[in-house]
Amino acid sequence: MTRQIRLGADIGGTFTDVALEQDGAMHSTKVLTTYAAPEQAILDGMDIVLAEAGIGYGDLDILIHGTTLATNALIERRGAKVAFVTTEGFRDVIEMRTESRFDQYDLNLVLPTPLVPREDRFPIKGRIGAQGQELAPLDEVALVALADRIAAGGYGAVAIGFIHSYASPAHERRAREIIAARVALPISISSEVSPQMREFERFNTVCANAYVRPQMADYLGRLQTRLREKGATCPVFMIHSGGGLISVETAAEFPVRLVESGPAGGAIFAADVAQRFGLEKVVSYDMGGTTAKICLIEGYQPKTARTFEVARSTRFAKGSGMPISIPVIEMIEIGAGGGSIAWVDSLGRIQTGPESAGSEPGPACYQRGGLRPAITDADLVLGKLDPDNFAGGAIRLSLDAARTAITRDVGDRLNLAAEAAAFGIVEVVDENMANAARVHAVENGKNISDNIMVAFGGAAPLHAARLCEKLGIDQCLIPPGAGVGSAIGFLKAPFAYEALASRIIRLSIFDADAMNGLISDLKTTAEGFVRSGTSGTIQREITAYMRYVGQGWEIPLPLPDRAFVQGDAATLRREFQAAYARFFGRAIDGLEDLEIEIVTFSVKAQDIRPAPDRHKINLGRITEGNTLSRSVFDPTQGKAIATRIVERDAMKPGDRLPGPAVVVERETSTVVTSPFDVVMQSDGSLLLIRKEMVK
Repeated sequence: MTRQIRLGADIGGTFTDVALEQDGAMHSTKVLTTYAAPEQAILDGMDIVLAEAGIGYGDLDILIHGTTLATNALIERRGAKVAFVTTEGFRDVIEMRTESRFDQYDLNLVLPTPLVPREDRFPIKGRIGAQGQELAPLDEVALVALADRIAAGGYGAVAIGFIHSYASPAHERRAREIIAARVALPISISSEVSPQMREFERFNTVCANAYVRPQMADYLGRLQTRLREKGATCPVFMIHSGGGLISVETAAEFPVRLVESGPAGGAIFAADVAQRFGLEKVVSYDMGGTTAKICLIEGYQPKTARTFEVARSTRFAKGSGMPISIPVIEMIEIGAGGGSIAWVDSLGRIQTGPESAGSEPGPACYQRGGLRPAITDADLVLGKLDPDNFAGGAIRLSLDAARTAITRDVGDRLNLAAEAAAFGIVEVVDENMANAARVHAVENGKNISDNIMVAFGGAAPLHAARLCEKLGIDQCLIPPGAGVGSAIGFLKAPFAYEALASRIIRLSIFDADAMNGLISDLKTTAEGFVRSGTSGTIQREITAYMRYVGQGWEIPLPLPDRAFVQGDAATLRREFQAAYARFFGRAIDGLEDLEIEIVTFSVKAQDIRPAPDRHKINLGRITEGNTLSRSVFDPTQGKAIATRIVERDAMKPGDRLPGPAVVVERETSTVVTSPFDVVMQSDGSLLLIRKEMVK
């Protein structure tokens, strides 16, 4: 089998990462993201790695792309003007939300403003029942008049969300036909974007899809045009939030599936590392220029969910954000990256983020017009970064500019010297990330210290050791290529798609034929997307989301990939009760006859990827060697001390350096604090391990 030349490109808020895999060799680079034309940064990065590999655009076999553009458009409210067509009586669902208060004692709760203002939401008569039956006919005459109003209203996209359309999409499809005949705009319908029950989440998701659709379609079109002009003839695929690959055409139609595409690549990268070393419990830590992401990985698989939130108004608070109801790799994300701005609040406390300096203008030390201090400025002042060798020397950092910004905005306000203020800044950001990891683990019923950390992203290796100290984690792996981990993760992603549909089936009146028909339709949908990118063997995962009748949420139950018969109802009951006991730690005693129902079905199809080569953790041997030294602030000792500086390429498998040390490479630096040693592994990964574990 001929080895493909594959390229992954990840657009982040500060840097765009590009990774090229050719004949087992990896070439990678980081370039600053260009906001006005994001595709330009991809092309700039491609020029660098293609030149290193000695090939041209026409030699590429496949290009895989992930981006935060959809996420940023939602957070920054830079999307299209959307007309939302909905069922009469449900105009205000996206504003009323679920009426639950994530903090019941806060009288000044701030929730995200709906993407579509009330004056742009249009109710239409017609009603589908919960079982998919038509209760009232669709008012087609009113739809014709509404289409003319939309055409004259200066809208950029249309979203259609009718009540219970997950059970029957007939009204939504007909409404799309009528409006499309009179309006030349992209139209999104909720029964295709998110065919799941719970109207608030579904309506918000279809509005979000319509909101970012024109912008994403325009961007993807420009990218493909520029690639063709450069001579590229290879197919382009996007990585979606669930961690699989989809075509550009699908991504342009359902861009809301790209909201977590970049972070999903990072989780896949960490899962590959976990499988490589046979690690069953891993927590991935991805810190880039704008955000930090934490994800739990068990059995070499990232944890997934059907709904997540963006643009939370309160950090860590579920219910304070904008729900997006699509399959997604579940992680917790905070505004803590290298570009996150440091500031002092009215109580005299150092705060970081969520505002980021990004790449334009960037942290103060970049000398690109940024004046406010960022995490990168603090890392530079503490000696973690070499000002003359940042990003392989492509960006020269100014220590004086970093000191000036930190002193002016933080040090002078708190009567602290620049170094002390910088230490306060990084301690705050490290503690915020530690809290995020603890919250994420507790929400999933896990103990964070039971995991081995896999750290990647341009900034994560700078902070990983300190984060491990705070979390009680004894080992951390920094894989080769960690600085561009998400882009490398794209190259390891399968062609995959998850199709979902809500349909309530009670076990007391179990209908095997209806269940088989629904699952068959989902298989056809999921496999159709996967077949657009691969002709290889496809494996399927089928899941039923079940609950006791009257409960507000469901738990997942894996199903066998076969036809069901009427007698399977008893088996499903037993398996659900066992899964319920595992999930909640106890069964519901004395209620064996309590009614159980299936609410949602999921079919995930993906091609089978080859397993990576296996490696064993190597504790190595102390190797002093010839190393440089510079003064780096050590948080354990609370002062700057002479610290070993070693090139990553100079370390051989089995080499172990005691901390404190800094291992430098082109795209990042790994800071080894004094409680840790660092050991080079056989695959090129760096292992940070507590000293007491190797004595």
